[in-house]
Amino acid sequence: MLCMMLAWPFSGVCAPTVAVPQIGSAKQIVEKLVANEDQAALHKDHYAYLCKERSERTGGHLWMEKVVETDAGKVRMLLEEDGKPLNPERIAQERGRLAAIVADPTAFKKHSQSIKDDEAHLRQMLAFAPRAYLFSEPREDEGFLRIDFKPNPDYVPQSIEQRVLHNMTGTMLIDPIALRLHYIAARLPADVSIGYGLLAVIHAGSNFSAMRDRLGQPDWKTTQVDANIDGRIIFFKSVDRKQHVEHSNFVRVANDLSVAQAVSLAEQ
Repeated sequence: MLCMMLAWPFSGVCAPTVAVPQIGSAKQIVEKLVANEDQAALHKDHYAYLCKERSERTGGHLWMEKVVETDAGKVRMLLEEDGKPLNPERIAQERGRLAAIVADPTAFKKHSQSIKDDEAHLRQMLAFAPRAYLFSEPREDEGFLRIDFKPNPDYVPQSIEQRVLHNMTGTMLIDPIALRLHYIAARLPADVSIGYGLLAVIHAGSNFSAMRDRLGQPDWKTTQVDANIDGRIIFFKSVDRKQHVEHSNFVRVANDLSVAQAVSLAEQ
């Protein structure tokens, strides 16, 4: 999960004000949330959308891309850099890159499967949350259930990523009807040192957040991700990862879309 932060404002759709439903303890609500997210992942639909991103992947530039989802992976077409349309040479490079994907969709699928997307990272964190955290009593917050969390001292992390995440405190906003995650934010209150600092040191103040909105049943999609992770990992390698991502303009596409068809849509 740390890979999400190293790679990973309410701006979503406001829900009507509702009373906190009597659906169990905070832990039971989070457990049901995890089950709902896992079930929805088995039946998710594909979308095309616009992605604005500034991160290590973009070299610190602000990229605007058109993204088309397929079973093989996400096809991306770069449209703008730092608010400016691409020049003819960059457009030719992009079309050449996409042509190579069409020519070898198997390699594209293999590469895509090696990279977890925002939704997968989020489910990975949520999966261990009921065991790793202690939760506050749920309370109504502008139509959502707000549940704060902090480390459960009885939980033993199973990896470096879990060690870092387990030490974070934060909050969740949960849709009270669908019991799906709308927003999560977490912050590291103190440095985390692993292997006496030789393997990793993640500094206090490192944080991340993710916003998700409902598009239709059962589809909820990540619409915003922010990460600010500062530290050192794996034998003094410098870590200073900052990321801001916005997804918008979602349009349903066929679930059986081929890579070649997705490239054609991305180039439109």
